[in-house]
Amino acid sequence: MGWLTMPLSSMQPHSTPKAYLDAQFTYDQRDPAGKGRALRIVASSCLRNKVYYAAAVPSTDGVDQPTFAIVCLVKWNPRDREGYVFGYKDMTEHMGPCEAECPERILALLGDTDEPSALNWRRRCIDNLARAARPLEHGMRIRLPSPVRFTDGYEGAEFTVHKRGRRVALSRPGVSYPEYRLSGLRHLSWTVVPETKVHKTVFA
Repeated sequence: MGWLTMPLSSMQPHSTPKAYLDAQFTYDQRDPAGKGRALRIVASSCLRNKVYYAAAVPSTDGVDQPTFAIVCLVKWNPRDREGYVFGYKDMTEHMGPCEAECPERILALLGDTDEPSALNWRRRCIDNLARAARPLEHGMRIRLPSPVRFTDGYEGAEFTVHKRGRRVALSRPGVSYPEYRLSGLRHLSWTVVPETKVHKTVFA
């Protein structure tokens, strides 16, 4: 499916991508006898208003089926010149989305599946969660999976971490002040560079 874009007026009464998509994917087509299909969203998140993840429970004739994941690419620009502030492209985990940063609380709600693409997507999400959970400590020296070139022309793969609160910056080895910021650093496959410490010799 391609992108669907719309002005803010078409989102009403919803004012955010998350609220609109929660409602969009919730429906109940059962007849008075309870026969028919339904879908309800039990948990969702719209990370940075760029990717929407949801746990959805399908139901047939009142019987719930295994919960699956919905993933939507999101475009959100309230200042769009043409007024089309919102757009989305939806898919399910069975389509093997490239985006794999689903929050753990949503992954935990998903039901059993033997679909290879869905299983692969879930594994990638778990791997990304594990990478994001690794501690970045002030003074730590790390090596990126491949060299990165910055706007000042410097290119390198090894950096020293500088932390101030939740803010993380990087410097070239041997430089004592932060020089660079790297988006998505926690999700990269960086490794810690062991540093040899020289201990003082103590004479008896």
